[in-house]
Amino acid sequence: MAVVVVVGAQWGDEGKGKVVDLLTEYADVVARWGGGANAGHTIVVDGKKYVTHLIPSGVLRAGVTCVLGEGMVVDPRTLVDEIRTFRSHGLLANNSDLVVSNRAHLTFPYHRDLDRLREEGQPGAIGTTRRGIGPTYESKASRTGVRVGDLLYPERFHRNLERNVRYVAPALSSFGVPLPDVDALVKEYLELGEEIRPFVQDSSRFLYDAIRAGRNVLFEGAHGVLLDLDHGTYPFVTSSSTTAGGACTGCGIGPTLIDEVIGIVKAYETRVGNGPFPTELHDQMGVRLRETGGEFGATTGRPRRCGWLDIPALRLTCRLSGITGLALTKLDVLNGLEKIKLCVQYRLGGRVIDEMPSDPDDLAAVEPVYETLPGWPTLLVGNPSAPRETDLHLEAQRYISHISDLVGVPLVLVSLGAGRDETIVKVDTYQKK
Repeated sequence: MAVVVVVGAQWGDEGKGKVVDLLTEYADVVARWGGGANAGHTIVVDGKKYVTHLIPSGVLRAGVTCVLGEGMVVDPRTLVDEIRTFRSHGLLANNSDLVVSNRAHLTFPYHRDLDRLREEGQPGAIGTTRRGIGPTYESKASRTGVRVGDLLYPERFHRNLERNVRYVAPALSSFGVPLPDVDALVKEYLELGEEIRPFVQDSSRFLYDAIRAGRNVLFEGAHGVLLDLDHGTYPFVTSSSTTAGGACTGCGIGPTLIDEVIGIVKAYETRVGNGPFPTELHDQMGVRLRETGGEFGATTGRPRRCGWLDIPALRLTCRLSGITGLALTKLDVLNGLEKIKLCVQYRLGGRVIDEMPSDPDDLAAVEPVYETLPGWPTLLVGNPSAPRETDLHLEAQRYISHISDLVGVPLVLVSLGAGRDETIVKVDTYQKK
């Protein structure tokens, strides 16, 4: 495997948790580089569902070290709760199973308050998870933030927390919210910090040493490339870098160390929250995709907006992240459809364009150009216990091949359901440890 980056190639919720969990069979280290508890990765193993918000999906594999990089924002309450939960299942048994960057920034309850108050009844709401992610990154960018490493030094933590509270005070006051009790927060967070202490270190150096030692390292993206702060559908984006390049800045590794970039893409399109969505369906087909696909947020429980697969958007995400292979998920959700539509281009002001435009007004004005493909009654017509590509219905094979041809990137994996065994690995890209 060497060094592989996994990104969501849409607006998030593509099934990264399952794909990363599968790939961790070949990995020694799994690292996250951005976002925080706004992410929600769902993994099903032996019929049991696990949801992780901060700890990478590699947590379910014995012998894999999970890393929270410095580009993340960490809510200690959520992190400690996850550590306790996974340990109750016999996971994270050793302190060496988890690394938490000392440079990652901390999310506090008042960050959550600001996030919620800005969303409630405000015009132009983004549709955030209200987990305080944006306000935490604001504190970081203003150079008033508090970092994980500060938890290990009580006086410094107290001093930096007071500074951050002063910074957010005007915003809290504008909503009529009283300032937080700094002493109470110091007491609570220092106690949480003691539970986190065994895992805190320089994650960048840890990852560099692991790569130099020839260990297989997997970088797990959160959200999707179309939500990237710089390149996504701004302002309806997240507050961090979600492209493959974010793995470099958010984990402190050089780009020349990366060997492959895998983009996860659903067989259709979904989006949570507000923002443009050219192929969104507002009819019974959209409802069918949502209900059949279980399209409800793992973090918020909100219903996801659903639509046909958008190839111009996928071309953009492949270009932005240098994707070398696609992993297609939820192909089974399309079972039983007589016809399947695929957006292959946009019309814009009399022109036909083949990639999602960067200008928001242009994106709002595009009209999808669809191809209509025949569906299939049953996805698998061959061996269901160990499926191969040739076991798929012929029209399903044609559908996935057409997607690969349209974007010019090979498909390396096809997911047929939530379980680990419901997967086709198309090429022998990975080698076991």
